[in-house]
Amino acid sequence: MTSSALRSGLPVRAHHLPAAGLAVVAVALVAGLPELLGDLGRLAAVLVLQLGLVLAWVLVTGIQGFAGSLAVGAAAAVAADLALVLPERPALGGLLVVFGLGFLAVVLQQMFRRPRTDLVASLAGGVLLIGAVGALGAFLLLGQDDTGERWAVVAVLAVGAALVAGHLVDLVFPRPRLADDVPRGVSGLIVSVLAGAAVAVLGASTVGGLLGAGRAAVFGAVLAAVAALVAVAADYVVVEATAVPDGEPSAGAAPPELSPWTLAVLQVVLPLAACAPVAYALQTALPTAL
Repeated sequence: MTSSALRSGLPVRAHHLPAAGLAVVAVALVAGLPELLGDLGRLAAVLVLQLGLVLAWVLVTGIQGFAGSLAVGAAAAVAADLALVLPERPALGGLLVVFGLGFLAVVLQQMFRRPRTDLVASLAGGVLLIGAVGALGAFLLLGQDDTGERWAVVAVLAVGAALVAGHLVDLVFPRPRLADDVPRGVSGLIVSVLAGAAVAVLGASTVGGLLGAGRAAVFGAVLAAVAALVAVAADYVVVEATAVPDGEPSAGAAPPELSPWTLAVLQVVLPLAACAPVAYALQTALPTAL
């Protein structure tokens, strides 16, 4: 990631406020569209997040082979969604074929481009992108029936609360610092987990007694912890993408080609992608675990 000789050229407010705002929009999209359009709305919401992540990831990380990377990422998103909605009994295992073919497509796309600069970094970035867009598809499984739909709503609310709370706390008090170069602190992590647990308890009681208070708290806290940690990792990527040599004056914003809102897509959707399969696993485990 960033070295000690680099610092972010992005102001702290631009680092946190767009991400907090976009988290609210993402939650409204994933929780609201299924209420309006049913399964079609859920598929549309997931696909929008996937395609947004593909575009933001390619722009922010600087993967070589821009058009090819976009094409491979978009194809992987569509293939992952089809693998989870077309079978009569869909399962996460259906994504294995998508991941295998996606890995092959990334390798071929990177090997055939000219010149092959930054080959290893671009291969790694492409493979991680395939995994992230596939993981987002787990929201489709989470909302398969009435009970699953309620799990999906509670999960998205908990993750959204964790992301918003973490960014707002770190905007004013990023202490103790997790790393010198990244404006995130332990306080934000703790508040994120507490916010996710609290919102899950409230959400579970609101949607018809889905879980007891203890189970809902565990559900929300686990998802919030995953979201908070992955958000910190996404912030490392953002800081590296906007870094300027130490000692040089900052322009006070991201580089011209990187809007803070583009960076915010990465900061919000990547944690959502990490939480989707975790929420699906907890849906199965929690009712018998506690």
